[in-house]
Amino acid sequence: MARPILLAVDDDVSVLEAVVQDLRRQYGADYRVMRAASGQAALDTLTQVKARPEPVALILSDQRMPGMTGVDFLERSREIYPEARRVLLTAYADTEAAIKAINSARIHYYLNKPWDPPEEKLYPVLNDLLDDWKAGFTPPFEGLRVIGNRWSLQDHRLRSFLSRNHVPYRWLDIAGNDEAVKLLEEKGLKAAQLPTVLFSDGTVMPNADPDTLAARVGLSTQATQEFYDMTVVGAGPAGLAAAVYGASEGLKTLIIEPEAPGGQAGSTSRIENYLGFPAGVTGADLGRRAHMQATRFGAEFLTQRATGLRIEGQYRFVKLADGHEVSSHVVLLAPGVQYRRLTIPGADRLTGCGIYYGAALVEAASCKDEDVYVVGGANSAGQAALHFSKFARGVTMLVRGKGLTITMSKYLIDEIDRTSNIVVATETQVAKAEGDGHLEALCLRGPDGEYRVPATSLFVFIGAEPGAEWLPPSILRDERGFVLAGPDLHRDGRMPESWKEGREPFLLETSVPGVFVAGDVRHGSIKRVASAVGEGSIAVQFAHQYLAGF
Repeated sequence: MARPILLAVDDDVSVLEAVVQDLRRQYGADYRVMRAASGQAALDTLTQVKARPEPVALILSDQRMPGMTGVDFLERSREIYPEARRVLLTAYADTEAAIKAINSARIHYYLNKPWDPPEEKLYPVLNDLLDDWKAGFTPPFEGLRVIGNRWSLQDHRLRSFLSRNHVPYRWLDIAGNDEAVKLLEEKGLKAAQLPTVLFSDGTVMPNADPDTLAARVGLSTQATQEFYDMTVVGAGPAGLAAAVYGASEGLKTLIIEPEAPGGQAGSTSRIENYLGFPAGVTGADLGRRAHMQATRFGAEFLTQRATGLRIEGQYRFVKLADGHEVSSHVVLLAPGVQYRRLTIPGADRLTGCGIYYGAALVEAASCKDEDVYVVGGANSAGQAALHFSKFARGVTMLVRGKGLTITMSKYLIDEIDRTSNIVVATETQVAKAEGDGHLEALCLRGPDGEYRVPATSLFVFIGAEPGAEWLPPSILRDERGFVLAGPDLHRDGRMPESWKEGREPFLLETSVPGVFVAGDVRHGSIKRVASAVGEGSIAVQFAHQYLAGF
């Protein structure tokens, strides 16, 4: 594969030369640096490169150019290389235009001139953008191939697992795909053995599932030690924050996560109101960044499911799905929540076969030129609808309330209003799901009564159910199953009888000393990524205080 291209665009020859030299000095070994002296010349260059075809990783353009401004050029460049990272180079006086361009031209960053020294003002920004691009770039394929059936829950779970763990794969739907049929015949396999994974070394894994595939794709499924200072259950934003702060402060930290870093937030197609990401960030990217950060500090990740917790003196033992246990002095519970399930006729039978919970990133490409229905009126549903609108013919949001203003951020409402193929159906609920083998139709209940619509894809983003059913009774929970901690443990002005300590519990400490809770699974938590990150980091400070008492 040819080296990816970095394209610099500026009509000022001296500025253009300086940009090119700085780019070559830092990135010349891994990228090919090209230049253009105008917006039109740059568009011509991109068109020629696309025809070869060669990858373009980043485009850096000056704003003030005759004939075509940098914003106009970067907006038009999206039509040719939509995945390339776009950076606007501006004078300080153009800062306001640059900020507006984040929305209008979807630029990823802007830099003020001059950018000296580049080691401080240029390279850190470009490094971050190029890491993002590489994470989403699909080179000529040499990795896993997954043969499956779109209307299979097992296939959906497998693809979701691979996607969220950033494992490159190529999916072949057995329906109407001659290549998939031929590969199965060559391997002597039958359709009943789907999903089947084909590895680059020629080996095959029929009836593949995430648990058996995890170790094969390089994920750790066995703890390297028997004892840790802190065990974190769940790698959503709260658990990842705890891992970063715990490991960076010297705690021997283990993170147990059955699916992928990012938790429920990891399946979000775009988070645009999280501090420090002016162009937004996908939940998967946020999880990937935090995973790398925690690993760099020495945290250990384990792809397993926690199934139990027991207390023995000063030790807390977390039981795993494979029957093993890991012990530690401190346990942080951060398993997050799951979207609440639909309780309508047909929902259980068609889950994974047209009805999905979350999964916007995994299934979007399969919905190309189809009509998609999204249930929910909060931010996650809005982000999903916007993401599907790029692939689907039409997206209909089914909202139980009278509007979106109470449950959704204004910036999302405005963007939905601007998107021509999204329709918001208010005061509307799903009454029934129909289909033989996969979803074929929905019965909807709206202000004017019930009606039936053809549908092959329904994505559900409603409510939250805590992932705490595996915890012992000694971990007190509220009537909905969310974990109680700190002051919330008081009932009728008294602590529960199970609390034997001669002190009040720490703010995020549960009814069992040394077991803390953070994030969405905690009773009374604010369901926001920033709040979960804050709780995860704060919990580590309480863990230090608890450990200091030994």
